[in-house]
Amino acid sequence: MRSSRGVRSLRGGIRCAAICAAVAAGGACNRATPAPSGTPTPAQRRDLLTHPEASFWRTRAPNVFDARVETTKGMFVLEIVREWAPRGADRFYNLARAGYFDDSRFSRVVPKFIAQFGLPGDPAIAPYWVNRTFPDDSVAHTNARGTIAFAMTGPNTRTTQLYISLVDNTRLDAQGFSPIGRVIAGMDVVDGLYAGYGETSGGGVRAGKQGPVIAGGNAYLDRAYPRLDHLVRITVSDRR
Repeated sequence: MRSSRGVRSLRGGIRCAAICAAVAAGGACNRATPAPSGTPTPAQRRDLLTHPEASFWRTRAPNVFDARVETTKGMFVLEIVREWAPRGADRFYNLARAGYFDDSRFSRVVPKFIAQFGLPGDPAIAPYWVNRTFPDDSVAHTNARGTIAFAMTGPNTRTTQLYISLVDNTRLDAQGFSPIGRVIAGMDVVDGLYAGYGETSGGGVRAGKQGPVIAGGNAYLDRAYPRLDHLVRITVSDRR
């Protein structure tokens, strides 16, 4: 089976047969899926986001990397430390480089608590990830102000949603919330994210009340909660 042109353009390349082994059978062999070490082009991202079983998603994150987060309030920078939470760091790294978070909303911003994001703007992507859980990490760092961690509803239920602590949330440590990194620049931007809707716009994770956001994506949030700030894009960079 011959390689696609898009795949050949990536460093190292990858054969279509390898793609077929990594993604669901049928129709995927003629799509351009990058090697795990490659950076996907915009044209390849949707294919990746609809094939969460592809080898791309098993890429190990760098030991320490930065994530530049552009928002409608400005830009802030996250430092992700893999040693703190290896599984969480890997999931965030791969989601970010695949563009999963781009053009989404900070759907749950609760004053003196957290700013949360991680539901896709495109509702067609949501079914591939809403139940794509991964195992917990031990809590190696406290949920201090400015740290970022995956949200969850119980043990081993983390998927794609993350929160940044707006205050010291050390009480979350005992509940198993394991930070993967922290804000190292632009915390004032995080503090300034629109919080007027509180829990009403994107809360209810544990109570299963996020259905309208998952089903409607940006279109629903922009109609019902138009003042929510946008996450424009996340760009990751290895410090090595």
